[in-house]
Amino acid sequence: MAVNSISPATWSSRPAFLLATVGGAIGLGNLWRFPYIAGENGGGGFVLVYLAFVFLLGLPVIAGEMLLGRHGRGSAVHSIASLVRSENASSFWRVIGWLSLLIPFLALSYYGVIAAWALDYLGLAVINGFDGFDATRSEAVYGQRTGRVVTQVVLHGIFVAMTVWVIAKGLHNGIERMSKIMLPALFGVILILVIYGMISADFSSAVEFLFRPDFSELTGASVLMALGQALFSLGIGVGLLITYAAYMPSEYSIQKSATIVCVFDTSAALLAGLAIFPLVFANNLNPAEGPGLVFQTLPIAFGNMPGGHGIGVLFFLLLFFAAYTTAIGMLEPVVAWLEEKWPGRRRIVARWAGISVWLLGLGSVFSFNIFAEVSPLGFLGIEGTFFFLLDFAVANLLLPINALLIAVFAGWALNRSTIIQEFSSRTELWPQLWRFANRYVAPIAISIVLLDLLTGISANFPV
Repeated sequence: MAVNSISPATWSSRPAFLLATVGGAIGLGNLWRFPYIAGENGGGGFVLVYLAFVFLLGLPVIAGEMLLGRHGRGSAVHSIASLVRSENASSFWRVIGWLSLLIPFLALSYYGVIAAWALDYLGLAVINGFDGFDATRSEAVYGQRTGRVVTQVVLHGIFVAMTVWVIAKGLHNGIERMSKIMLPALFGVILILVIYGMISADFSSAVEFLFRPDFSELTGASVLMALGQALFSLGIGVGLLITYAAYMPSEYSIQKSATIVCVFDTSAALLAGLAIFPLVFANNLNPAEGPGLVFQTLPIAFGNMPGGHGIGVLFFLLLFFAAYTTAIGMLEPVVAWLEEKWPGRRRIVARWAGISVWLLGLGSVFSFNIFAEVSPLGFLGIEGTFFFLLDFAVANLLLPINALLIAVFAGWALNRSTIIQEFSSRTELWPQLWRFANRYVAPIAISIVLLDLLTGISANFPV
């Protein structure tokens, strides 16, 4: 029986839950970050290691988050606090709930900035603004567009307002209804782009690059990056899974649900590679272009290939879809907690949460124009704009720390009876494997990533 249940809402059906959860997990980490990181790390070998981490490490941690959310039946803060009491665990573990609230709030503030770029570039694509692009022109346009302060502030505000609009409508009329539209549309668009690549671009080179392992290109740093990407793209530790699982009926299988999320999330990342790299290779572009691959490199391809106008529109529409479904999943943990504090006032608290996210996001918007030369922590010898520091802190520190805490708490603090109750497994094998992974495999792997990161930071920190 769930502990101190306060969540009155449940998903209307298992497909509705899976559509929303998969949509929340699939985001810019799959469509923007995965392709350029795979490109920077040699392709096939990196992809193989990434897939191994998704299913050997990501799957048990996702199942753990779902277990925590469903057993707690409330916001991430409430669910973890309830479990701490029922399992007689140390109050220290309550930090998981608060991190699962802080992380999506911070992440959405700068995530919305990239989503605003997607909206901006979608507009450019519609008017065929990439026609005749070369590298110099593409770089100049990118600087011009991100440098338009008022435009970016407004676009960021529009994106946040669109997210608030869905969340304010609640679970059934908002999140479920939008997920049923957006996720099929996302996969529909990405499949169109893949088919185009098969017919009109260099698809064979893309397949070879992504799926033919060349382990000579794989380094220790690449392996650590593959682990970090697995955590990032699956949405582990961001509060979404705990919150959505709180609305999950007890008859839904956590094991099957977690597996489906991993399969579809990974499929989206691989399909993104199969959509992007045929265009890259067909236009003799560099797959290792880094973060600029989507907003600076691909527009060159769109502007110089047959049908590039329509393909550009579809691509940035896809990018927007991915950003939107994830943003909904980021705002819900915050609003769910606020609604517990002020019951029946979802619309009001959703608006205030959105305004707060937008205001914090202004720092990231300004990082590409009026504050581009400002390093907030420069007095400590740490260089980087507000956007860079926030992204680094969330993606490289807070997310893996929370994932580590979730794995350890699930693996060591939960009673065996709680685990058996939530998994309802007919065999002892799955609970045993799950507990072993959360007790040993996940904590060791995530700790290695964090230690490597902290070693790198300390090596560059002034003594």
